[in-house]
Amino acid sequence: MERAVALFSQTPNMGSWYHQLEIRMPRPEVLEAIKEAESEADSRVEAAQNEAEEIISEAESEAEELVSTAESEARAHREERLESAREEIEAERESIIETGREERDELVERAESRIDEAVELALERFTEAVHAQT
Repeated sequence: MERAVALFSQTPNMGSWYHQLEIRMPRPEVLEAIKEAESEADSRVEAAQNEAEEIISEAESEAEELVSTAESEARAHREERLESAREEIEAERESIIETGREERDELVERAESRIDEAVELALERFTEAVHAQT
């Protein structure tokens, strides 16, 4: 298909450029070429819009996936921190219990070591009380 060809010439009388358009295509073919160009432009615009919609859809899906992954990681991190805190609390609890047992054992040991003294003291006071009455 032939295209329009522009011929440029300078008119010596005017001193400026005049554009003369010589058309080598019949008028209906020119209109058909214009329609084809418009149709091609419309197709390109539609393809670009479709591509843009696809890109947006993919971006939205990716964003949703990122949010989901971040939420999942946050939950896992929270659970790890809670478990760590529980372990620390349990360790502290065991330490307190062990300290209490050690203190109790020391008290029992000291009390047992003083039983003989306590019995002797009780007998002395009882004997003194009995002698005081007689």
